[in-house]
Amino acid sequence: MAHVDTIVVGAGVAGLTAAGLLTDAGRRVVVLEARDRVGGRVWSDDDGGVVTDRGASWIHGITDSPVAAAASAFGMRMVEFTVGGYQPDSRPIAYYGPDGRRLSDADAQQHIDDIHAVDAALVEIIAASAADASYRDVTERALAAQEWEPDRAQRVREYLEHRSEEQYGAWIEDLAAHGLDDDAIDGDEVVFPEGYARLPEGLARGLDVRLGHLVTRVAWSADGVTVHVGDEAFTADTAVVTVPVGVLQSGAFEIEPPLPPEVAAPLSRLRMNAFEKVFLRFPTRFWDEGVYAIRQQGPESRWWHSWYDLTPLHGVPTLLTFAAGPAAVQTRDWTDREIVDAVLAQLHRLYGERVEQPTHVTVTDWQDDPFSHGSYAYMTVGSTTDDHDALAMPVGGVLHLAGEATWTEDPATVTAAMMSGHRAASRILQRDIAIERAWLRD
Repeated sequence: MAHVDTIVVGAGVAGLTAAGLLTDAGRRVVVLEARDRVGGRVWSDDDGGVVTDRGASWIHGITDSPVAAAASAFGMRMVEFTVGGYQPDSRPIAYYGPDGRRLSDADAQQHIDDIHAVDAALVEIIAASAADASYRDVTERALAAQEWEPDRAQRVREYLEHRSEEQYGAWIEDLAAHGLDDDAIDGDEVVFPEGYARLPEGLARGLDVRLGHLVTRVAWSADGVTVHVGDEAFTADTAVVTVPVGVLQSGAFEIEPPLPPEVAAPLSRLRMNAFEKVFLRFPTRFWDEGVYAIRQQGPESRWWHSWYDLTPLHGVPTLLTFAAGPAAVQTRDWTDREIVDAVLAQLHRLYGERVEQPTHVTVTDWQDDPFSHGSYAYMTVGSTTDDHDALAMPVGGVLHLAGEATWTEDPATVTAAMMSGHRAASRILQRDIAIERAWLRD
């Protein structure tokens, strides 16, 4: 092909945002995507007649959100669902104790108050923590400061473990102390009944996107970049590489010369997580009325502890739960039937004979996806929040990395992906540009 101004590797939200902004500025841009669709880890599947978001689901806070603005511009219908950040009390939640019985309102409120007390203590403890501290280290200090009896502390400890898993798909001892620094929600959370994929599809309109183009090598120099797809080579003045951390760390994707130490070092301290979704559709809605989520406590909650009621999205009785962290790793080779049986065993503890066999099941498999190697990235012990931005430092003036792992303020989100794509385009153009131009192009 002819030489272009910029090659974008990856047609996820980061890559499409960068490509849209550069195209709007008059640059010649081509987007190379290995999959047969746009969106990357934003993937909406018409599964059994119901739209299912196998990848990203939520906007975690719509206040001043560019993703919410883009979704509105594309006419995407949103439904409020403010529990995606593993908040203890943002909306009605049914809590079940270790004995399988629902907690009274007073007991549930006491548990919620305990979580808030530990979270308040965590602020100073995390700020003072050493670089090699884990999230387990800091949460244990915060728990000890409360001087509670063992059972009371254990219930909050479980919550903190589950939050680490559901937020980052990582065991609490593997997550850096600062790994949840971004755990804040501004405004309501929303989900999309017609699918999140309408966002990248909208961003891709009018762009030169080449699907089925698996990039294996990116060579860069002061003169520009050469991107290799099989036996074909594409050349450009600059490149924006938006493949996930798991791909950057794999042997299947080569950057030559290698990334400089100031970029390679932060990359080495990030990891792709283990985080899978399990959607269960049922004939009837047998669980608690008027709640957004169901959570159980105690030893039985080690794997399956939280269920989210998605019935309002389509009017079909549906529960969503997650295999996250150790649960995702240990069930990686299980059949769907084995996973369903394990989940139903826990629901039987709470609801007895009311539990029905699901009519439809969807289990994701991001860990074995060759184009991601996991759902999203998390900070390992020894990492700092600055590692996200350091990963995006321009290389040789021609190579830019972007994606959810390269944005400090809200990593591991679609917002982070979009903002990182905007930053890469702004750096290439060497001027400030309005992010809205990514979805308001002529």
